Amino acid sequence: MVISVLFVSLLIELLKMEVDMEMDFLTNKVIGCAIEVHRQLGPGLLESSYERCLMYELALAGLDAKAQVLLPIHYKGMSIEAGYRIDILFPDKLVLELKAVDKLLPIHTAQLITYLKLSGVKTGLIINFNVNKLTNGLKRVVL
Repeated sequence: MVISVLFVSLLIELLKMEVDMEMDFLTNKVIGCAIEVHRQLGPGLLESSYERCLMYELALAGLDAKAQVLLPIHYKGMSIEAGYRIDILFPDKLVLELKAVDKLLPIHTAQLITYLKLSGVKTGLIINFNVNKLTNGLKRVVL
């Protein structure tokens, strides 16, 4: 009995590690694509320009993502379209919030956390393209 409980616990931990490895693989591929877009374009463009180029780069990498996904609010059985949109979504896996700002602020993190909660996705990345080195504009959030 004790051995079977330990075995089940070990199996659960291994499955969690596999999910974590898959998420790390996805986020690393996404970051690589974002770095390529930033390397080609540099800082200073509109967020929408980076989004279109990143979607193209993600497609070249064989990653299936959706842009500008409507995110309704669910309240007491009612669905409300309040204008929230996820910049880029990997369904059930990852939310990307793109920025082209001078500095990431706490409000940007709060926005991503809200999108994660509303979408049910656990992991998100903020990617700020308005930096000299893209790795300085990255922030990962996990709920």
